[in-house]
Amino acid sequence: MLLSFARSRECAAELSKHGLEAVSSERFVVASSDFSDVARIAAELGLAEALTVAARELHETATPDATLRAAAELAVKLLPGAEHAGVLEMERGEHLRAVAWSDELVRDAGAPSLTHWEELWTSPVVRTAHGTEDDGRGPLSGLGLRSVLSLRLRADKRRLTVLTAYSRDPHAFDESATRLGRLFTTHVSLALKSVTVREQLTEAMQTRDLIGQATGVLMERLDIDAGAAFESLVRASQRENVKLRDLARRIVGASDN
Repeated sequence: MLLSFARSRECAAELSKHGLEAVSSERFVVASSDFSDVARIAAELGLAEALTVAARELHETATPDATLRAAAELAVKLLPGAEHAGVLEMERGEHLRAVAWSDELVRDAGAPSLTHWEELWTSPVVRTAHGTEDDGRGPLSGLGLRSVLSLRLRADKRRLTVLTAYSRDPHAFDESATRLGRLFTTHVSLALKSVTVREQLTEAMQTRDLIGQATGVLMERLDIDAGAAFESLVRASQRENVKLRDLARRIVGASDN
């Protein structure tokens, strides 16, 4: 009897650690304060799954342009409040250039002001709410867009690439949207680097094969060895100020005709 009572007390003490209260030998009650944690965990799991699916789609793209197009389309689905999205690129001293967009409405939308864009050289995120920067008279307001969330994808000394989400709601983008946006752009940046490296490696292999074919053509045509043929190809490239790859393609093409 004492042993049974002791075990009951131990069980109750253990349950209380987890916010559970013993009601009978078969029923337990979850403390109401724990419901918010359950909802939060469920929401976080849903977000993690959504980001995993988005990352998979990004990494399945075949070219950098395709990655950026996917990023623009996924941003509308993932970011709370986003109705449109686009990827903009700019080199210092030049105009903005749209490289991807979710729809034609924002193809040339750009940013609400030059200040908004210039801040992105030094800040990874710039958010404009209520349409205050253009006071209702700028190009974005003309499109009915009142909120802008810009997230930097990559930047170097000369070029800046930014993912920008737009909304008609002047209060669309809060801190939660910003945090999620930064998580998403991390995945976009990783996918962009990966596909760029793959593309460069593929191009290098194709260039190597092309130069090898051109060298073979010169060896046969000039009756010289491989080293002399390659040197001849390099000298011709320098003399004509033409990339070695382009010159090799020209030689191989002429040989095929």
